[in-house]
Amino acid sequence: MPPVTLLLSILMCFSTFKAKANYCENLIQACHNVSDKPWTRCYEERITTCTTRGRLPLPNFIRLLTNTSHEAEESPTHDHRVHIPSSALQRGRGDVPIGSEENVLVVITVLDSSLFMLSPPPRSRSRGLDQFAHREGTVMGQLVLAVRVGNHAVNNLPQPITLTFKHNKQANNGTCVFWQESSLFDGTGHWSTEGCDTSYNTEEFICTCNHLSFFAVLVNPKITIDHRNAANLSYITYTGSGLSVIFTIISLVIYICLQRRRPEKSISLHMQLTGALFCLHLSFLLSNLWAWLEEEEEEWGCRVLGLLLHWSLLATFSWTALEGFHLYLLLVKVFNIYVRRYLLKLCLVGWGVPSMIAGVCWFLGVYGKHTLPVSDPTNHSAPYEMCWIKTSSQEGLLVSIVMVTYMGLVLLFNSTMLGLVVVKLWRLRGNTGGREGSSGWTMDREKRARLCKNCATILGLSCVLGLAWGLAFSTYSFPLPGLYLFTILNSLQGVFMFLWSLALTCKSQSDNNSSVKDPSTQKMMETSFKN
Repeated sequence: MPPVTLLLSILMCFSTFKAKANYCENLIQACHNVSDKPWTRCYEERITTCTTRGRLPLPNFIRLLTNTSHEAEESPTHDHRVHIPSSALQRGRGDVPIGSEENVLVVITVLDSSLFMLSPPPRSRSRGLDQFAHREGTVMGQLVLAVRVGNHAVNNLPQPITLTFKHNKQANNGTCVFWQESSLFDGTGHWSTEGCDTSYNTEEFICTCNHLSFFAVLVNPKITIDHRNAANLSYITYTGSGLSVIFTIISLVIYICLQRRRPEKSISLHMQLTGALFCLHLSFLLSNLWAWLEEEEEEWGCRVLGLLLHWSLLATFSWTALEGFHLYLLLVKVFNIYVRRYLLKLCLVGWGVPSMIAGVCWFLGVYGKHTLPVSDPTNHSAPYEMCWIKTSSQEGLLVSIVMVTYMGLVLLFNSTMLGLVVVKLWRLRGNTGGREGSSGWTMDREKRARLCKNCATILGLSCVLGLAWGLAFSTYSFPLPGLYLFTILNSLQGVFMFLWSLALTCKSQSDNNSSVKDPSTQKMMETSFKN
């Protein structure tokens, strides 16, 4: 009888292993070991027939029989809610293990988003529906909501299901997506928006989808920092902005003296930009101080300072764009640049457009206290507030998006202008290559002097064109280092403008008696004096 005993032992071990593999607790691991189908498809097929170990219910796991003539609404967690119409229940009715034909088994559970491996992005440039629906982003809360009804696939529902995801107000925007398996059937896939619509309010993202699958919300999270780094950045910002206020005043005095001695349009442009920077840094300091002193939420003072800060920022970007436009006229349109009432027209754009935009935003009521996100599990208060745009409202969020778009366009234009300057410097340097002296040591010294002047010119123009604002986009790739670099450079803009004004003053005084004649740098520095 030993062979029979051995056979029975093997069968018992196999049945025990099979039962263990069919436990709901072990279902994900068991499906990952399946090689003939994606683990998500295996999970959907077995989730309706798996057994729970013990009598206690599994956390974040709901499985119940529901009458198909009714609607189902369940919440697997406090942050997730699912509403399934009766048409979806009737569509999913099939071979139910228990119950009558009028009932259908509904399974709702929450999974970790790390289980879903993204497939490589498609290389095709075609604009098909699949590629259009393909989305990338961060899964909100790292949680995925799985919904299954019966044993049949449920698609093209006449009445969509509704899924509600509560958010923690740390998301700029969100998009409802579902998991689309890869055509390679290797367990990978991508997030798709096909068949799903997104709506939201101040507390929830609401997804309506015409099929059942694995669902999530992709968000672009706001940058959060701890209290220590927030305090360091605050000290750097306040110190830099205070210095900028002082040095912009000095720069204005220098520009006024230069303008009286030698009236030129470029000096007037620098004066306008410096004035906008003065207003920006002063209003920034006042908005932070007022938000710290103000106790009431809707005080008029914070709204006024938010308006002033927004207007100053718009004016700063406008005048940096006009500096780039003026540089374009000097570099490309060298001859016949006469424009009637040129400065008046520039002032109408540089000050008028920001005033119109800020006025519209004031009537929309978007100004007020803005809370900066600070992550600290031991302190749930929000001490870092300022008077700015309230992004909690849809109008405020729209204004912020328009603001970022405007900033991106200005930076793109000014970066192109700086590229033209670099090309111009390179060409002028090549044209003077054959006029060097016979002494090799003297030639090397003049080359080094020219290189230093060219670099200083490019750095100065980068400051005038406001390219340091582009570091804001680096905070998505390098959050903390990018924030420190962005804060240091932009808080000291007034100091950099002061250094640029000193360079222009020295250049004006040494035009006739300079020992190093450098046509390339002289030509570029004259972009700040001509016309």
